[in-house]
Amino acid sequence: MTPVPSPGPLDVVVHSGPADWWVILAGLGPLAVLIAALLAFYINWRTLKQRTAADKTSLEQKREADANALQQKTEADSRAEWWRRTQWALDRALDPDEGTKALGLATLEVLARSDLARTEELELFDIAWKSVSGDENGDDVETDTDSGQEMAVVDGHAILGENRTTDQDSTKEVGP
Repeated sequence: MTPVPSPGPLDVVVHSGPADWWVILAGLGPLAVLIAALLAFYINWRTLKQRTAADKTSLEQKREADANALQQKTEADSRAEWWRRTQWALDRALDPDEGTKALGLATLEVLARSDLARTEELELFDIAWKSVSGDENGDDVETDTDSGQEMAVVDGHAILGENRTTDQDSTKEVGP
């Protein structure tokens, strides 16, 4: 094959007029994509920040609610155990054996000093104490004092005031 010479010089004509709108728009396309990406990033960042704050608040509220529920459960369990011990002490206080009765009354006295005892229950203790230690058999009830040397005699039914004390003298309020 023989080489063929080129048909002739090629003339290139450049029009130097204003560019068409679609040409300008095509040139700004990458910039528009960049602006859209930045706007999407900002919106997603704000959404994430808002959700994080809402989750943090929700978590704090849940922790507080859980702590309150645990405190209420603990208090309810403590009160239930206190009441179980109180029932045991009341059963012992009503026992005909004097030693068992003394144990029950001493236990009731300790339970009455507890923070778990409510006013209504302390009133029940007073009623139970009067009925149990009210000397239903007609005998005087003797109690040791702190010194251990003297014996205080509680008034019997027959002679009120025989030990020169009254109910007002020996009454002490227990509880809040």
